[in-house]
Amino acid sequence: MPERSKLMLPDRVRLNVETSGPADAPVTVVLLHGWCLDRRTWHYQLSALEATDARVIVYDARGHGRSSATRRHAATLGQLGDDLAEVLRVYAPHGPIVLVGHSLGGMTIMEYADSHPDEFAARVAGLVFVSTTAEGATHTSYGLPTALTSILRAAETTGAGLLARLGVWRPHRAMLPALRPAVRWLLFGDGYRSADLDITMSAFGWASLRSIGGFRASVGAQQRLETLAALGDVPAAALVGDRDRLTPPPCAESIADALPGTELTVFAGAGHMLMMERPFEVSAAVLAVAARAAKRLPAKRRREPRIGYDQAA
Repeated sequence: MPERSKLMLPDRVRLNVETSGPADAPVTVVLLHGWCLDRRTWHYQLSALEATDARVIVYDARGHGRSSATRRHAATLGQLGDDLAEVLRVYAPHGPIVLVGHSLGGMTIMEYADSHPDEFAARVAGLVFVSTTAEGATHTSYGLPTALTSILRAAETTGAGLLARLGVWRPHRAMLPALRPAVRWLLFGDGYRSADLDITMSAFGWASLRSIGGFRASVGAQQRLETLAALGDVPAAALVGDRDRLTPPPCAESIADALPGTELTVFAGAGHMLMMERPFEVSAAVLAVAARAAKRLPAKRRREPRIGYDQAA
C-alpha cells in the first residue's frame, strides 16, 4: 500500500503526496498529472510500477485533488516547478529520478529544468512527456477549423481570467453530468473506458474555479524549447495521440526535435488522456526509460530493476 502524507510548502500550501517502493530503489519515478486533474489519472501506470523495484512518487498539484488551494498569484507554471523541486528534496533526496508528466505535468518538468538547472542535471536520469507541449497554446486548435480557433482561444483566455477571480468555489461539481459529453469529446479520442471518464470527471470536480482559470495565462505563454535543447542526452520519450485536441502531434514533435535522443510515438485514434487510452503502451514507455536511467549509474551503485508488469484491466 502507498504511504500517504502532506507536504507543507513554504507558502503554506499542503500537497497530497503518495509514495511507494523501497527507499534505496535503483531509480525513483515521479508522476505529474495534468491541468484540472489529479494523481488518480495515473492508476494504470501505478499498477505497472508495482511490479518493479522502483520507488514511485505521485502527488496532487496545488489547487488540485486533495492538495490545498493556491493563491491566485501562485497559479503559475513557475510555481509548479518550484513545488516539484521541494517534493524531490523531501521525498527523493538521493539517487536518479525519472520524471513523467502529462500535459500540465510535462510543462511543470520543463519549468523545473529551467529554474533549477543544477539540480535537474545532477538528479534527472530520464523523462517521459505524455500529451504535453513546450510551446504554450501555439498548436492548440481544439479540433476546430483554423478560423474558429483564434475566436475560441480569446474567449477562453477572457473566461479563465474571470474564473481565477472567483476563488476556491467548485460550483461545477453540481453540473458534472451535464458537462460529461463535452469533457469526453475534448479529452478522449475514438474510444474510452467509462471508469476512466468517471475518474477524469471526479478530478475535474475537485479543481477549484481559481485553479481552472488561474493557470491558463501561464500555460498559454510558456516557451521552453531552448530549455529542452540544453538538457543533453537524457533518455526520453514523447508520446501523443493523433486525436489530441489540446496538445496535438506537432507539440510532441517539437519536443522530440529539441531534446536529442527522444523517442517519439504517435498513437492512432487516441486523444489527450493517453495514459488511460493506451495504458499498456504508456506504462511500457515509462518502464523502458526507467531501465535506461538505472543503467546510467556507475557500476558499483547499480541495481537492475525488474522490468515487466501485470496488465491492468
